[in-house]
This record gives sequence, C-alpha cells and structure tokens, in this order.
Amino acid sequence: MAKPTATLTVLRTEWLTPHMVRVFLGDPGFDSFVPNAFTDAYAKLEFGGPEEPVLRTYTIRSVDPVKREIAIDFVVHGDAGVAGPWAASAAAGDVLRLRGPGGAFAPDPAADWYLLAGDETAIPAISASVEKLDPSAVGRVIIEVAGPEDEIAFDSPAGVDVTWIHRGDTSDRIGEKASGDNAPLVAAVRDTAWLPGTAQVFIHGEAQAVMHNLRSYVRKERGVPASAASISGYWRRGRTEEGFRVWKSELAASEGASR
Repeated sequence: MAKPTATLTVLRTEWLTPHMVRVFLGDPGFDSFVPNAFTDAYAKLEFGGPEEPVLRTYTIRSVDPVKREIAIDFVVHGDAGVAGPWAASAAAGDVLRLRGPGGAFAPDPAADWYLLAGDETAIPAISASVEKLDPSAVGRVIIEVAGPEDEIAFDSPAGVDVTWIHRGDTSDRIGEKASGDNAPLVAAVRDTAWLPGTAQVFIHGEAQAVMHNLRSYVRKERGVPASAASISGYWRRGRTEEGFRVWKSELAASEGASR
C-alpha cells in the first residue's frame, strides 16, 4: 500500500556543520504526516515536478507536535546531487512533499548494551536512537566524518561512549584508501571492545563498508542474530539513489540464491 503524502513548507534552516544543514518543515500538511515509533524513521522526499518527481530517502530527525515542525538533516557536498543543493538553498515558504514515514529500528530495552555506528548519513538516526535510550543504558557509538568540524553534539547517557572518527575529507572526495573496504569506520568497529551480555546493533552508512564488511563481522563473527542487528547501506559510492536501489536488489537476490 502506498505511503501517504504530506505537502509541507520550509519554516527555516540551520547549518549544523559546514557539510550538514537542518531543514524545518511545517504546515499546511503537518497533520498529514503521522510519525511512527522508529528512531530510524524515514520519508521519501519528492523533488522536481509532481508528474515525475525524483525521490530521495531521508531520515526524519525529529517531529515536534507542539511547534508543528518536522526536522530533516541533509549532507551537502556543493552542487552534487539533488537533495543537498536543494537543502542548502532552501528558504522559508519553499514547498516539499514527503511520502511516509517508514522505519524499522528502535532501541530494545531488553538489550544489555548497544552498538551504533555509521558515517555522517547515519547521524540523524544514531542521535535520535541514543536520545531514546534509558539513562542507565550502556553502549558504544562510533561515527565517521570528514573532520572535527563535522562533529555534532547530541545527548547521550553517561554509560554510552561516543567516538568520532576523522577520515580527512568529505565522502564525495575521499579516495579508495579511506573508503569502502578501507573506511576508517570498518577498523574502528572491529577494534571496539565487545561488552558482555546481549547486544543490539545499528550500523548504517556507505554500503561497501557496512554491508560487505561490518554486517558479516557482526552477524557471523560476533553471532548477533538478525533480529538484534539493523545493518544496511544508506548510499553507495559512485551511484545515484536509483542505481543504489538496483544494486541492493541484485545483492539481496544473490544472497537469497546462495542460502
């Protein structure tokens, strides 16, 4: 069944880092967007004309029913892409249509500890998840960004360690020596001390790093069941979202055939 569509207008924007801008959206369609309980909730954003819109998937950072605001964070790399340039130049009154929301992850209070990791595209979901943890929660958060200027503060329980990894450049410019199989995130997650008890894991980001490396590590080497592990790519180096969807479908078919 098709997700409902909400027509919203830009209220204001806020630059969080040199490469990430938060766009606040509101009426007239605020009531048409019904939030869910997932901390990785996402929506399909429509860009271009209504007849053949270009769709891009983005995490919903927050929904404020009192202020009637929906916040979405966009990674911006100059003029590259569709959504980033739009967000960088968005002004009050601009219209944006959202389809959704979807989602699949929320912290399980039954877990003994939490491991959340990803690159800058995962910051909205990771920070939203950490902010929902019980104050007594224990865990590890690992986030890969270009440099210290791209770190974003968010509230976390005292028992949750947050580590920022700097790869040295933005994700669109970094070379193969620090991306994909060689992404600093991969080594950082593998080197992280594994805590006792049952873990719940959330790792999202560039697909080569996450799906080809860390998913097998968590599922096979660490033995975390699929029910406690949300591990997937948000994007793939060198591919548009359309190309990325095709790649994920082909990968899923290949993995299904090999079982």
